[in-house]
Amino acid sequence: MTNGAKTVKVLGIIPARGGSKGILQKNIALLGGRPLIYYTIREAKRSRFLDACIVSTDDPKTARVARALGADVPFLRPSKFAGNKSPDIGFLKHALEWLEKHRGWRPEIVVNLRPTAPLRTADDIDRVVSLMLKTGCDSVRTVSP
Repeated sequence: MTNGAKTVKVLGIIPARGGSKGILQKNIALLGGRPLIYYTIREAKRSRFLDACIVSTDDPKTARVARALGADVPFLRPSKFAGNKSPDIGFLKHALEWLEKHRGWRPEIVVNLRPTAPLRTADDIDRVVSLMLKTGCDSVRTVSP
């Protein structure tokens, strides 16, 4: 994405671990006849500002489903970053280090796209990135009632 004269690299990361306290493999459970993760993958692809988007999962079945939906799933996340109480920073840092080491690519902006928000649109994603570029803030957290 171009911000004036500067090109800013923007990455979407879809975290989709296999375990869950409530619904087993909820990220690939069907919602409206499609896996829950489908809606996030679809909108990430429609985003005008994401230069790349990857799925970070520890689960081979989730990886297969995401790939079948056209997502980039370049690795399986180590289990130490996939527990119920694992902080986001672990899987985010792992993904960024992997991308830099294996693809020589490092984004300036990372957008965490949880599959459990299936009503998020590409416009929502683009508004967050635009807000970051416009204000220079280093993070944005979206919420809804």
